[in-house]
Parts: sequence; C-alpha cells; structure tokens
Amino acid sequence: MEKQSGSQDNELLTEIAVAYYQDEITQEEIAKKFGISRIKVGRLLKRAKEEGIVEINVRYHPVFSTRLEQQLLERFPIKRALIALDHPDEEEQRRQVAALVSNHLAVTLKDGTVVAVGQGRNVSGVADHVGNVTERHCKFICGIGGTHRPGDAINADHISRRLAKKFGGSSETLYAPAYVENRALKQAFMQNGTIKETLDRARKADIALVGIGDMNENSYMVKLGWFTPQEIFDASLNQGVIGDIAGYDFFNAQGQHIDTVMHDRVIGVSIEELRNIPCVIAIASENTKALAILGALRTGAIDIIATSASNIRTILNMTQ
Repeated sequence: MEKQSGSQDNELLTEIAVAYYQDEITQEEIAKKFGISRIKVGRLLKRAKEEGIVEINVRYHPVFSTRLEQQLLERFPIKRALIALDHPDEEEQRRQVAALVSNHLAVTLKDGTVVAVGQGRNVSGVADHVGNVTERHCKFICGIGGTHRPGDAINADHISRRLAKKFGGSSETLYAPAYVENRALKQAFMQNGTIKETLDRARKADIALVGIGDMNENSYMVKLGWFTPQEIFDASLNQGVIGDIAGYDFFNAQGQHIDTVMHDRVIGVSIEELRNIPCVIAIASENTKALAILGALRTGAIDIIATSASNIRTILNMTQ
C-alpha cells in the first residue's frame, strides 16, 4: 500500500479508527477491507491515538475509585486523589494519569488563576494531553529554573508555555538555571531582581503542578547530570532518602526533609513554600513510586495526588 500524505493520511487514520472503536470491526476484518496487514492496522490505530484522532477515557466504576480515594483521605491530610486505571505500558499509564489532571484543571481553572509549574515527564504529560478545554485568562509561571538540555520537552519552561497555549493563558519564564554548583552561586542568582520577582509570583500561586521522583539510578536528575548513580545510591542507602518533590526537595519514608549534596543548590520553589500554595497537585504515574508517594503524602505539602490505582492500593496496604 502506498504511503498516504497530509489530509489523505488523516482520513485513513480516522476511517480505520471509526471502524475499530465505533463500529467494533475486528483488526483482522479491517486488514482485509483495506488490503493491509494486521500488524499495519495495529500501528495505524496507535498513531491515531498519538496524533489525537482517537482519545480514550477509561475510568474505574465510580464506586470503586471513590472507595479508594476515601480510604486514602482518611489516612492523609489531602483534598483529592485522582486515580487512573492500571496499565502495563508506562507511557500509556502516564497519559491516563495526565488526562485526569488535565480534566481537573479544565474544570477548576478560572480567569486570573496563577499556576506554578514544575518539571519532569509526568507534569509534561498534562500539557500534552489532547482534550477539549475552555480557554481561561490564567497564568502559568515556572516554579523551577531551566536545564542545560536545549529543546527538552520536560523542562519547566517548555511545559509552562504548552500549558498556556492549551488553556489560552500566558506563561512566565524563570530566567535562571535549575541547578548551580554551590550554595554561594545560588545566593548570587537570588540577588537578581528578575529572578526574585518571578519566584515571588510563583510562591503566591493558586495551584502548583509538581512531580514526585524516586531514588532511581535512571532518574531524570541523573540524566541531567545533577546526581551520579552512586550519589543516588548513597543518599538512598545511607541517608534513607526515598524520593523528592518538584525535582530536588528530598525526604525519607516519614516525610521528613533530608539534606543531600543537592541541598540549597536548586533555584525554585521549595517544599516549605509549596505548603503555602492553596492547591498543590503532585503527579506520579510509575508503579515503582508507591513508597516515594507515601513519603510525599507524609510531608503535608500535597493537596491532590494523581497516580495509578495500583500505587494507591500499595500505599493503603503499607499503612494498615
């Protein structure tokens, strides 16, 4: 079959998607109808989802998700739990959690709302979610500086700009690096009026979107060069660190802050400052992060947790 282009390509994707998802025709039947292989049909259906032609919203039965959420609310001082359907594919799991956060923002954002934006793949997923939203005259402000990787889609500034475009608002950049080599250099940056004013506005935000990290040797911070795998291992084994909020504020299983080699070297909104923001939404989709989520919940800085059902069940089992 010759490769389609432009609108013809979209028409083919749409036609196949309608046949499969709406008309409930099997992939085998679609393959015969269009004269293509069964594997090709699967690939086209995947593309249809990636390009936003197909949007799948899968939810637990309300009674089930409400029960899980209620049990969590009984044990931790949070306002909501946004619980996504479990999925074996990590990317799809991230998309489903991001969809819940995106839909929550679509309902709660109002004209004039200010949102402090963190970094990472889970926060980025919220900006990437394709869905119908009502434009709001709201403002998105970077809650952490930038990284040295040009064009990084999970940089806070890139995420903030995409959220602003998605919701029809504006974006404010924090003109500072996220990570500096020592405390003295951070203090020097903090003397800059532009940096200070942006951070002051971020600290007064109505909502904060942040990720929860775990002590993984393949973490975002290792890839950025902030930590070496050995430093991650040492912090976990010797200091009892199990995770971080917003990319650098580290804590143990009791939710207590732990000083690491990263302490006071990141330019951004701290966990203490997050506590003063009315609604902090923390996002962690990966099924390896249950313990990190537990520690994050115990910090008292989170108002809404967005994660998978399996993570919620694991946390509930750990706190019986």
